[in-house]
Amino acid sequence: MKENWKAGTLIYPLPAVLVSCGATPEEYNLLTVAWTGTVCTNPPMCYVSIRPERHSYEIIRRTGEFVINLTTRKLARATDWCGVRSGRDYNKFREMTLTPRSGELVAAPIIEESPVNIECRVTQILPLGSHDMFLAEVVNVQVDAALIDPATGRFALEQAEPIVYSHGEYFALGEMLGHFGWSVRKKKSHRKSKR
Repeated sequence: MKENWKAGTLIYPLPAVLVSCGATPEEYNLLTVAWTGTVCTNPPMCYVSIRPERHSYEIIRRTGEFVINLTTRKLARATDWCGVRSGRDYNKFREMTLTPRSGELVAAPIIEESPVNIECRVTQILPLGSHDMFLAEVVNVQVDAALIDPATGRFALEQAEPIVYSHGEYFALGEMLGHFGWSVRKKKSHRKSKR
């Protein structure tokens, strides 16, 4: 049996990311965002949706740049804290002892402690209601070299213990269930060759 609820956003879990912005160290800020995702592969594009009253909103609107920093179990406290405190009142990098470093192709800083930093340039701002969507092109991605297997080149993000947000709560990702396409992959045949 199902219950009908009023229309709402129950697409969970979602990545809990820290969005960094600002053109100079004096205005660098962090914003916790769960309304984010991929919208296109070629060109690579993503989005973040932000309420206009948030401090970072005006910074991103003016500079046209931001960085999506993936978060981990070690960054969970900072992720939550940066979502409930305003950059108008706090220097979030300093308060959470996070290290800002200039992006390679954007002025906005990356978070050095994050395993993946996705540098973005805004292409369009879509007013949607409670939030405006910043549609952006991905111009550069930085990844933690310690998570790259030197033998295979595989990026093992799971070793960083990424976290997700689900209906007001944070969760660490758990057990892997399979690789993309595993449900239809043919099993290898173990026939003996005839000689």
